[in-house]
Amino acid sequence: MQGILCLDPNGQREKRNVIIYSTEGGMNIEEVAEKTPHLVHKEYIDPHVGLRDFQKRNIAFNLGLSGNAYKDFLKFISNLYKAFIGSDASLFEINPCLKTGDDRIIAVDSKVTLDENALFRHPDLEALRDLAEEDATEVEAKSYGLNYVKLEGNVGCMVNGAGLAMATMDIIKLSGGSPANFLDVGGTADAARVEQAFRLILRDNNVKAILINIFGGIVRCDRVAQGIVDAYKNMGNIKVPIIVRLQGTNADIAKDLIDHSGLEVHSAIQLQDAADLVKKMIS
Repeated sequence: MQGILCLDPNGQREKRNVIIYSTEGGMNIEEVAEKTPHLVHKEYIDPHVGLRDFQKRNIAFNLGLSGNAYKDFLKFISNLYKAFIGSDASLFEINPCLKTGDDRIIAVDSKVTLDENALFRHPDLEALRDLAEEDATEVEAKSYGLNYVKLEGNVGCMVNGAGLAMATMDIIKLSGGSPANFLDVGGTADAARVEQAFRLILRDNNVKAILINIFGGIVRCDRVAQGIVDAYKNMGNIKVPIIVRLQGTNADIAKDLIDHSGLEVHSAIQLQDAADLVKKMIS
């Protein structure tokens, strides 16, 4: 039996928690879901109401439990859901879940994914974090207030905002390149933060160009441009071409700063222009 508590991935009009469970599976649960989907059951839960008694019974019946095993499972699933909610988790995966010979229900193994944004409410759980098991560059990026994820491409990305990051990665792919990273500098792209972002990107020897795509809403474009110029001069050893596209508040001033900096930095206004420059630089 496998039981998973996770956020609803299935396009529901209202986002709900869901318990996905099956009497089949184990290591090959994905194959079960593909070939015999009727053996994989789902119970959607309104987070405002919680797991209802009839839902617990429904799960137990679908799993073919009866007698003392049925009663013990009702307590088991209640405690499991409480732990899921209480820890602000995004995933609880119990695999395998065992019915013993004396009809007790035991979680033999599990995988738990916690929401990092909620760890401030769980110092006891945060204390369990083992940084040695995480990517060292991503850990360092977090210490600078940067959101960084390394990828396998050849074009470094520096953006502000996750949505803009995804659009930037798409345009890089369409231009014939491949994103080397996801890097969100947030709303305070000053010289110090931009410099740290440069250093993180340039550690990747696969990077052939860097595309900086910033929308100046919270942060002014001229401030970002000055940060780029200052960081470039401070580092002094950037050997890959840099394409900068700044749109928003004071974008015209920012472009002028970039164009008259005397540095090997190329400015663009439209995102397609930036993509064309990327294609030219990596060709």
